[in-house]
Amino acid sequence: MIFERSLQRELAYTAGAVFLVLLTIMLSTMMIRIVGFAASGEIDPRDVVVLIGLTIVGYLAVMLVVTMFVSILFVLTRWYRDSEMVVWFASGVSHTRLIKPVAKFATPLIILIAFFAFVGWPWSNEQSKLVRERFAQRDEVSLLAPGQFRESPATHRVFFIEKMSPDSKYVQNVFVTGTENGKINVVVSSKGKVETEKNGDRFVVLENGRRYDGVPGQPDYRIMEFQRYGVRIESHDIIDTPGPRDLMTPTLLADPNKGNLGELAWRIGLPLVAINLMLLAIPLAHQTPRRSRTTNLVMAVLIYLTYSNLLNLMQSWIEQGRVPFVIGLVSLHVVVSVIVIVLFKLRERNRPLFPKLRTLVAPGGGQ
Repeated sequence: MIFERSLQRELAYTAGAVFLVLLTIMLSTMMIRIVGFAASGEIDPRDVVVLIGLTIVGYLAVMLVVTMFVSILFVLTRWYRDSEMVVWFASGVSHTRLIKPVAKFATPLIILIAFFAFVGWPWSNEQSKLVRERFAQRDEVSLLAPGQFRESPATHRVFFIEKMSPDSKYVQNVFVTGTENGKINVVVSSKGKVETEKNGDRFVVLENGRRYDGVPGQPDYRIMEFQRYGVRIESHDIIDTPGPRDLMTPTLLADPNKGNLGELAWRIGLPLVAINLMLLAIPLAHQTPRRSRTTNLVMAVLIYLTYSNLLNLMQSWIEQGRVPFVIGLVSLHVVVSVIVIVLFKLRERNRPLFPKLRTLVAPGGGQ
């Protein structure tokens, strides 16, 4: 019992440290990416923090899978190097007895992985989509930013203003260009203001300016001067078509088409991946004095990436109808489970995982 509690305590401390490192990396990556979207005008700069938080919630399930796998591998590897596993085995306890304390540590994490896979992932995707759509549906006035060229998503007009009043009602030195009937029109004005008609239509009324109409490359441009010129403000209406990533799990079950089944297989697969990796880490943690500790870390990264990519491949095949849902859901995890059983058998018999490789690295093996 003392040995098991010591193992669980060290696993918890290591998991906390690993999770903080992964969270820091994720925050840095998402911040660079989302701030880039804000700089290019794809999202509202005021929504940057919200979108980063929603992205983190969406990827918590994946982060917890990596945290659990790496933590178990790190702790057991250190116990091998510090000969603490020698004490464990000298007490007549086998590798399989490690499953119980490791499973006690991993069970809360697996429950959280299932929760974030089935609930957190679709909720964060749905909320992120709502935030982006709200910004995309803004009217053209909200696009305007002093000193910047901005394109309207509704009319593909390009706006430029030099100055804007704090209440966004008055602008100075305005440039507007667009295309009508194959002709380009350019409107320039010294000042303007936003007016709302009785029917609710909104206009940017420009004063003391000029309008140029014509076809590029042809000399027959028309130039008009005006005292007042109204530009109607358009809004961009978006038809909401949620994808499988945005749907809650009961909705996927209620409409079992290929796309929904592929997404469902991915969500169910995450807890199964966590269970298999939890068991796989126990035989993989075996350490010899001649092997570097970083070897296990490289193995962990390669194994997780391979498993994760195969899970995504199965999801794609289910969506394309290349494999049935049940086969795509079960086959990959069954194969990995068989590999785990084989590795446990080899460790119980004290057999190396790669006999030829061991022969090559042994003293005198190459002679």
